[in-house]
Order: sequence, then C-alpha cells, then structure tokens
Amino acid sequence: MTTSSGDTEPAALSTLTVDRPPFIFHNQFQGWMEVYAPVQQYEQYLNNHQEWFYRCAQPMQATPVGQHGYILTIGRYGSHGYEVEPKIGLHLLPQDQGVYRIETIPVPDQPFLNYNVKFAAAMDLVPLKAQPETDPELLDRNIYDYTRVNWQLDLRVEMYFPRFIYRLPHGLVQGTGNRVLAQIVRQVSYRLTAKVQDDFHATIGLELGKRWRRQRFHTERVRTLSPVVGNHGESDAPAS
Repeated sequence: MTTSSGDTEPAALSTLTVDRPPFIFHNQFQGWMEVYAPVQQYEQYLNNHQEWFYRCAQPMQATPVGQHGYILTIGRYGSHGYEVEPKIGLHLLPQDQGVYRIETIPVPDQPFLNYNVKFAAAMDLVPLKAQPETDPELLDRNIYDYTRVNWQLDLRVEMYFPRFIYRLPHGLVQGTGNRVLAQIVRQVSYRLTAKVQDDFHATIGLELGKRWRRQRFHTERVRTLSPVVGNHGESDAPAS
C-alpha cells in the first residue's frame, strides 16, 4: 500500500503504532428491508447462506472461513490523499430466538493492518400481513404474508494513519472519517440488500420488475460515538 505522499506501507505504519494513537470512528446504524414471503421461507434462505452469499456480495470479494465465516474485501476508500482497501472478517451466527447476529472474526494470515474493526449486527424478522389500505401492490400479486427485516449495526474502527495525516486538524480527520464510514455502510448496505432481495425473490419465482415503486429498504446513521478531543488522544467522551 502506498500513499499519495510517497510513504511506503506497512513499514511507516509499524512506526505509528508506537508513537501515535489511532483515530477511533464509532457509529451506530439501523435500517430495514422487506421480502415478500412468509418469515419461515426467508429463514430457510438465510440459514443456507453458503449458497448465495458469494454471488450477492459481488463486486466485493468474499473468502470463506469455516462454516459460517467470510472475509470481505470492501473496496478502496479514502480522503485527504490517503486510501485504504479494508478487509473485514464476518461470522454469521445461527439464529438464536428469532435473532440473527453477525460479529467480527480476525482476518487470517495478514501482516500488520493499519486498522482494527469491531462489527456487531443484529437482525430480527417480523411477520406482516398485507392490508388493502397500505399494501394494494402486494395483494395485486397475491402476496398475503411478507416479512420486514429490522437490523442494527454497531461499528467501531480504530485506524492508524501515515504521519502527514496527523498534521491535519483532528476535527477535520475525525469528521471526514465518520462521513467516509457512513458512506461505506450505506453503499455496502444498499448493494447487498438489493442483491439479497432480488436473489431471494428469484429463488421463489417472484419477479418484481422495474416498475415496482414500493420502498423496499432503508438505512440511516442513528448515533456517532467517536471520541471528541481537543488534542488527539486526551479524551474519549462520546459525541451524540
């Protein structure tokens, strides 16, 4: 990895771990999506994630780890002349009392990474019945039972930067990092959600078509918990 300033990584970053604290970007997100089938039918699909996760993750690269884990290469992101291609290890836990959880696992066989990710997501499935007043487009397709998927995500990233980034105002770096993190979550959520929806509906023979106007999913950042500091590393008070 190289930066626009010409610094070579990871040698420079190994020095930063000693004399510079990491920036911390901590945000919480929530969202929902709809799938137009009963809960039990969607549960069967989720439980067989080995059959669909790879194709739905594209263009992200997904590498299997064990029976329920994947290493995702997210893509290239950055700002202020510095880019990173993050990888994250995800463990898709089996359903527990109707809740599906995803947690972080280590990325195996990796040299020193300039970031550490803690990813904790929870997803619950809510059964719904189509109503004439609010769901006429579903009833027109003979869809009487459908599922709303509510999810929450707590995402904390600790990142070491090259030295030239530490010369910038802390608030600028912190604010930019939080915005980039939110951008990544929205983009990945949008792509993955849309593909999972389309893939699931294809498996049950449901074609929504391009004229479908119903809002099918939503993502928003609900809280920023990143430290607020005057001089980097002197405080870790949360920001709302």
